[in-house]
Amino acid sequence: MTRQIERVLVVGSGVMGRGIAASFAASGFDSEILSRDPDRLAGALPAGVSVVGEPPLETPDLIVESIPEDLDLKKDLFRRLDATYQGRTILASNTSCLPLDELSAVVGHRDRFCGLHYFQPAESFEFVELIRIAETADDVVEAVTGALSRAGKRPILLNKPVIGFLINRLQHALIHEAYHLMEGGVVDAATVDLVLKNLMGPRMSVTGIFEQKDLSGVDTHALAQLAVVPHLHHGAEPSRICQDLHTKGDLGVKTGRGFYDWRDRDVDAVHKANADKLARILAIVRE
Repeated sequence: MTRQIERVLVVGSGVMGRGIAASFAASGFDSEILSRDPDRLAGALPAGVSVVGEPPLETPDLIVESIPEDLDLKKDLFRRLDATYQGRTILASNTSCLPLDELSAVVGHRDRFCGLHYFQPAESFEFVELIRIAETADDVVEAVTGALSRAGKRPILLNKPVIGFLINRLQHALIHEAYHLMEGGVVDAATVDLVLKNLMGPRMSVTGIFEQKDLSGVDTHALAQLAVVPHLHHGAEPSRICQDLHTKGDLGVKTGRGFYDWRDRDVDAVHKANADKLARILAIVRE
């Protein structure tokens, strides 16, 4: 039986790693970050979080990997962690897109492995995707679920690993169709955003997708599906709109241009206004 999780080690000191560690520390967990350069984090650690330069001698109850999205880099890390702790801890990856089956293949105790996908900002965003592989033990899922709940998170359990998990797959399915409509000259990016922010977003925040279909009638939905689905874009190639922006170096606010022109806008003010608005919306949704 897996003991209750009290001691958490986060590997990776980037924005996500620090946020994950902060979310545990704020709820009373013994929370550490493993960094290749601990001195660099002096004065930059979240409250209650300590930093180490080597895997600690005292075995953590949970280790969350949050290093760059490089498959070989992550596999090498898991090999070393597995050799160090030999099944005495739970190993979790915060990858958003790499295959969990391949990551866990280098681990000798796969029953102690799972995916834990956080969303930015990790310290304040409510949801975390908890993904089990075929070998993940039930008591591991139970222990991680309990720890996330005690840390103020709402776990979204996925019973098998799929690329992109739940949230990213839903987002990419929607934007894949939006790109197709934009490429066909039907709409532009601003029109898509207008509809999502002012029609679909508010409605989904109240009823979701499936509750709304029950309320409006599954018969109506089924007939609409017969008419619309054959005309959706089912191509497997990424949209050139996005790929061309990336190739040109138009990366959004970090370069001044992306889908929109950000060069004369106060981006910090936009971030703050968006965060304030989201907080007010979430407060209503949680009622």
